[in-house]
Amino acid sequence: MKKVLITGAKGQLGCCLKEASKNYPDIDFSFVDKEILDITNPKVVTTFFEEHTFDFCINAAAYTQVDKAESDEEQAFLVNAEGVKNLSIACKQRNVTLFHISTDYVFDGNKQLPYKETDEVNPINVYGASKLKGEEYIKEICDRYFIFRTSWLYSQYGHNFLKSILKLSKEKDTLTITTEQTGSPTNANDLADVLIKCIHLDLKEYGIYHFSNDGKATWYDFAKSIIEFSGLSKVVHVVKTDYYPTFAKRPANSILETSKIKNALRVRILPWKESLKILINNLI
Repeated sequence: MKKVLITGAKGQLGCCLKEASKNYPDIDFSFVDKEILDITNPKVVTTFFEEHTFDFCINAAAYTQVDKAESDEEQAFLVNAEGVKNLSIACKQRNVTLFHISTDYVFDGNKQLPYKETDEVNPINVYGASKLKGEEYIKEICDRYFIFRTSWLYSQYGHNFLKSILKLSKEKDTLTITTEQTGSPTNANDLADVLIKCIHLDLKEYGIYHFSNDGKATWYDFAKSIIEFSGLSKVVHVVKTDYYPTFAKRPANSILETSKIKNALRVRILPWKESLKILINNLI
């Protein structure tokens, strides 16, 4: 039986991985949070991997507060870069295949077309730079690794755009949402299933992959669909703006090209609206 360690178990993706794991009874999953495994402490990581045996590690632990990272650079790099380095060393030493989650924010957003795995990286904020450094450590240290860049993650768990819009819809009758950025909203449940599917199907083509739901949207489009699918269109009005100040700069275009993972797993990736509708229907 394959043994899989999942870090960041209490986070959004960690919770989705726990839910998705129920569909794979032939795999032995171990879920840990930072109280059990602090990835930023190299001694703790080394000891943990010496005391437990795994075939795979899915690292869902991350510092994800994009704006806060601008004034908290040290912590962002500690978790997203040094923590990943510690995991990479342990995985290399114990022959564990590492799955790591990265971000569309490693790109500057100046490209007009969707970003391929081979496109030049150039992060424009601290969060993106910290995630890129983590990627670099993995490539330097590990032989067997999968780096999955994803975008605009949301789910029924944690803090995310879907939950923020649903919360705001109870407090306001008008929401002003930016059209400045274009990307692909991604259901974290879909990402979780693809990650486990890679293990289940024994994918051996190591390297970098992009995963997001199909299609493109602005944050305004995303918010409007959330309100519509939640049956709130008559009580909440969504207004667009082309300017919404944020502490951290964000890439104007962060659409990811996902044909590589589609071909590797021979899977269909749901359009973002379809996946969003399924999730909201399950929440209501």
